[in-house]
Amino acid sequence: MCRFPSLLLASALVLAAACAPDDEAAPGDLTTTFDTINGVVHVTNTGPAPPARLAPVVSIGPKTVTDTGSPDEFGGVTSVALGPDGEVYVADGRNFEVRVFGLDGAHRRTFGREGEGPGEFEALSSLAWAGDLLLTLDPMLGRVGEWSGEGEWLGQRRTRGRITGWPGPRFYPVGPDELYRRALGSGYETRFGTAIRSLYVGLNSRGETGDTLPELPDESTSAIFCETAEGIFMAFTIPFAPSLMEHPGRGGVMYSALTSDYRIAVTRNHGADTLRLIQRPLPAEPVTDAEWEERTRDFEEWRAENRSAECEPSGPTRYPTKPILGPLYIATDGKLWVVVRRAAGDLWEVFDADGRLLAGVPAPPHIATGVAPAFGPSDHLLTIRRDSLDLDHVDVWRLERESS
Repeated sequence: MCRFPSLLLASALVLAAACAPDDEAAPGDLTTTFDTINGVVHVTNTGPAPPARLAPVVSIGPKTVTDTGSPDEFGGVTSVALGPDGEVYVADGRNFEVRVFGLDGAHRRTFGREGEGPGEFEALSSLAWAGDLLLTLDPMLGRVGEWSGEGEWLGQRRTRGRITGWPGPRFYPVGPDELYRRALGSGYETRFGTAIRSLYVGLNSRGETGDTLPELPDESTSAIFCETAEGIFMAFTIPFAPSLMEHPGRGGVMYSALTSDYRIAVTRNHGADTLRLIQRPLPAEPVTDAEWEERTRDFEEWRAENRSAECEPSGPTRYPTKPILGPLYIATDGKLWVVVRRAAGDLWEVFDADGRLLAGVPAPPHIATGVAPAFGPSDHLLTIRRDSLDLDHVDVWRLERESS
């Protein structure tokens, strides 16, 4: 184990010399090398990902525009989960209910309703399994609900309430009986007011686990904040700026990476102790002049009309290359799923718990923003797709890897 002053220093670590590899994969197109450097395991995956595909299992959603009122016409999906019984559980946040479907797409049952009593929701932002309990998160009422798979209300755990926003806080499942809940931590002052740090609170079927992870400090600058002489605040995103991606993992570790660098750190103790670095050398894609001008046009036009405004920073830094990484996800079987940004189309790359690259597949189509995918046993992936009529569909896939 090696200590660094911050995660970002660990992420950017460059060493002039390395120890001999501990282990190396068999020869082939993909090479995975393990080096131990100052107590940190460096896992480097070089070459093309092993061939695989996402095989469609079922798509749940309205088949025609006349399906009004059918169980698979969702008001708005906020979360999905694959139960230990092989059924698909869908949180419909706008209808305040959980709908359950088989892997054949047939509707099995619905439970929950709007309200403040047992088995009711004022908001339904997430659901996930913890052992044989289905947990639901209601950020308005401030409670984690406990249910059986059949929809029987079993009890509740209290959390901070009156949290608004769509789709709201969510669960982060990382094992069959281990997950995290996004929560609000302490406030800190910025030039533009008070901001709140987020926490990840560990849960299992028995209650809180004691693993509470604060979100890591994002020292990257991805936005410009401006204030006019009249006290009007404006914010502009800096195009192609790197940002920090993170996801809690089993046993109180955190996976994190800057989007500009395919180097994922596995850390403990608020990022101070780095256990593992998972690296994948892929070529960066350049930012063209046309892309830069298009993405900065709104800021430049506003700045020309508000020359006396104070902005921090004063203008966007031009980055020569585009971010390469998107969100990170940990499946309940311990696999790491990584979204890779490519101009030809996003990819999903899958690693085992040690950091070996197992597979790479094209990203599923039209994933709805703001709603996280879910993972089930036997390499199942559940995504939410929004169609041209703004209707939600739940797509279930299975990762199929070609045998070597």
